[in-house]
Amino acid sequence: MAERLRRAAPELYGRLRRICEEGGNIPEQPYLFETDVEICLIDGSCKSPVERFWNGNNTIYVLQKAQHHEESDPVEESNPDDALDVSELVPKEGSGPMALPVTRARQLNSLYAMVQNPNMAHLKIRELVVLPPLWIRCDGSDPQHTYWLGAEPLKVGHKITGISLYTVTCDGPTADKTCLANLEELKMEHKTRHHSSTVMTKGFAQYELLRAPSIEDTIGDSESNIYVDMTWNTVDKILETPPLTSAATLNIMLESGDPGSPVYRVYRELQFLLALSEGLKTGVTEWPEPLESESAVELVQEFLTDLKRKMAGYCTSGDGNETEKIKSDTAAVDSSMTSIFSERGDLDFAEQLWCKMRSVSSYQEVVECLTLIIKSLACGDIQPWIHQGSSSLLSKLVQQSYHGKIETVSLSGITPIQMLLEVGLDKMKKDYVSFFTGQELATLTYLDYFISTSVDLQEQVHRVQKLHHMLEIMVSSTVLLHLKHENLYLLTQICMKYYKENPLNEKHVFQLPIRPALVKNFYQNGHPEIWKVDISSGHGPKEVKTTWQVSTNPPFEHMTSNNTGLFSDSTVKGSHEERMYFITLAQCSQVHFV
Repeated sequence: MAERLRRAAPELYGRLRRICEEGGNIPEQPYLFETDVEICLIDGSCKSPVERFWNGNNTIYVLQKAQHHEESDPVEESNPDDALDVSELVPKEGSGPMALPVTRARQLNSLYAMVQNPNMAHLKIRELVVLPPLWIRCDGSDPQHTYWLGAEPLKVGHKITGISLYTVTCDGPTADKTCLANLEELKMEHKTRHHSSTVMTKGFAQYELLRAPSIEDTIGDSESNIYVDMTWNTVDKILETPPLTSAATLNIMLESGDPGSPVYRVYRELQFLLALSEGLKTGVTEWPEPLESESAVELVQEFLTDLKRKMAGYCTSGDGNETEKIKSDTAAVDSSMTSIFSERGDLDFAEQLWCKMRSVSSYQEVVECLTLIIKSLACGDIQPWIHQGSSSLLSKLVQQSYHGKIETVSLSGITPIQMLLEVGLDKMKKDYVSFFTGQELATLTYLDYFISTSVDLQEQVHRVQKLHHMLEIMVSSTVLLHLKHENLYLLTQICMKYYKENPLNEKHVFQLPIRPALVKNFYQNGHPEIWKVDISSGHGPKEVKTTWQVSTNPPFEHMTSNNTGLFSDSTVKGSHEERMYFITLAQCSQVHFV
């Protein structure tokens, strides 16, 4: 056994060092050690799986069970130069990272501690370097139910002086209140373990503010959620309610499409726009459910007939009427909206046609509607008004009709779809601009990126999707959380900054610092999803920490992987009276090399 360990230690060191130097930091491409262990190097671009229990540097090794191998002999050696083939590592659907037996994890932790100890000359390791911290997923098979083991070198300059060893255990789920820790006992145990006379405590709590039933009932895969994270110094008792002096951060992750949303109709309108965009790109249009029950051709015909009837009055006072309409258009972006989001009252001819044609259900219907429109314009039966600056082909035809002649447009191929898409883009951009400027959440200058016509149509559609996602976030924050204008304004700036630099991502969590008083009604009478206390002592490299936490969900993803079907929502969440929690304890100890 001793001989095997002496052989395995340098091999592990060589593998870890090589991975670090090569920058093999992509979790989807782990490396293999002794046939049964995967090694991943995770950096700051990935979410750390131990961030709640360890606040060290960004780069860490994560060791876990190799998923391509059912049972293996740890002493069997593998070629240290070969990374695992990605195809071998694709887990079965629904599975997650796999954990190692605790005995194997302890062995690996010991090997890592050995190779970071400069006094282990017999290992014949040349050029000892400080490696990133190492964390090992454990299967909880020991009596303490250990789910993570960790190790981190202590150093002074470039010299390794010792090592911090971490153990994270977890019990539950349970509703038994007697399983909850006593804060004073935790503090005393920490003092005894670390020979410290004073300790500091810091609290953290996470409360779920919104998981709308309508979202859960209608969109099975939706993960929409709004929750608040709260931190405070000096904890007096376990599960205490955070004080109003806490630092609070609102976390918003909202997916569009909730039928209960005040802007659901706008979402449906956007889906029609996206269907046209996709049809333009692929040549095949999947027509969504019509927004209107009446035929689009009939609606357009009625609209054109009504305009013809008004022509006589329009001709006698046309200039004044047109001027009035343009003034209305200019004022629209400056006026405050009377409701959260409503149809604008200044729709021009092209925008009104879009509203009629949102119910088209075939390419032929689009052609028929546009044929009626172009014929009426060419004959001079109508002389409608349009917004200044409209860039769609239909708007240009309307402008040409003022001079008695319009260009010939062949309504074949992709032209009809593109014409309708352009009109819809113009209309929806103005809708979003009206909301954000009307609510004084952004200026036209700030919105310029999102409404620019200097990019192609597909990119314009993509940016309109971003505008809609921001609209959904603002409306939900207003209606459900009653956030004030100052908070909504800051949240808008945060969203806009993100979306100017990143593609559409409805799973992104937008974070907004707030005063706890804004959400006290949500959390002061509620139950936390996560509550934890950090007990710490020492400073700098000598700082040590004990963390005790309760959570309604399994705190580690490999817990559910190893116990498929064990933790259902009904089991874990329970009722408010018998809410069930997982209880987690993270402890560390320091070993100084002499």
